[in-house]
Amino acid sequence: MALRLRFAAFSLLLLLLSPLLLHAKTLKRDMKALNEIKASLGWRVVYAWVGDDPCGDGDLPPWSGVTCSTQGDYRVVTELEVYAVSIVGPFPTAVTNLLDLTRLDLHNNKLTGPIPPQIGRLKRLRILNLRWNKLQDVIPPEIGELKSLTHLYLSFNSFKGEIPKELANLPALRYLYLQENRLIGRIPPELGTLQNLRHLDVGNNHLVGTIRELIRLEGCFPALRNLYLNNNYLTGGIPAQLANLTNLEILYLSYNKMSGIVPLAISHIPRLTYLYLDHNQFSGRIPDAFYKHPFLKDMYIEGNAFKPGVKPIGIHKVLELTDTEFLV
Repeated sequence: MALRLRFAAFSLLLLLLSPLLLHAKTLKRDMKALNEIKASLGWRVVYAWVGDDPCGDGDLPPWSGVTCSTQGDYRVVTELEVYAVSIVGPFPTAVTNLLDLTRLDLHNNKLTGPIPPQIGRLKRLRILNLRWNKLQDVIPPEIGELKSLTHLYLSFNSFKGEIPKELANLPALRYLYLQENRLIGRIPPELGTLQNLRHLDVGNNHLVGTIRELIRLEGCFPALRNLYLNNNYLTGGIPAQLANLTNLEILYLSYNKMSGIVPLAISHIPRLTYLYLDHNQFSGRIPDAFYKHPFLKDMYIEGNAFKPGVKPIGIHKVLELTDTEFLV
């Protein structure tokens, strides 16, 4: 009997507390930030943002693309995903007041101007996806302050200047997409210190330098699987030391100004699957070991100065890896 009374009292307590849990107040800071964004001209296309509370107020649901979580007595915005809705105008600085964000996805819109340096305030951010916009100016070094970041998508914009070496300060970074911009200078070898980096794509920019410079740090790129350096102005040869990147699966060097022979050591990369050497100035012969490699499916060689008889490997078609494969 006593046990039943205790259980009934506990059930009553939960019943009394449940409205408080369900109707926790949204933090004013987050409400203000998102309402500022909502009021800007370019964001009026977000028709589903009804009411004043982005997390919902009981009568109205949360705003589309907004995810909230309860922290103590308040609800905070933890994810903002508003993509492919033709938002125009500058990057919304008010976003940088959403200090509990873990995911910010504004890809495939028409955002312009720079990423504000205040982006460095979002210390809990894990995924930053701004690809397919019209963003300009330099990549702010303050992104290097986002210590929790695992995925960084800045591709298909108009960023200029050099790749900030501060990106090497992101210990959790796994995927780095910088392709299709107007970046210049050398790729910072400091990126090689990123212990978890699996995918690096800097293709289709105006980068210079050599692979030897990129991998000069001992033990660099220990987890790297995919290296895209294509469509730049890289020179020099393929150093045999590149074989130290033993997890490499895709090596994309097409459309550069590289030269020399293809070293035998590269055929010793155990899981090398796609090798793109085309449209450079490579010469000599390709060692037989490449043609016996158990994993190598495609090797593109056209547009070089190889000796007669050197043959490609595989049925050649454009390699297309969707971004969704890396959003894990």
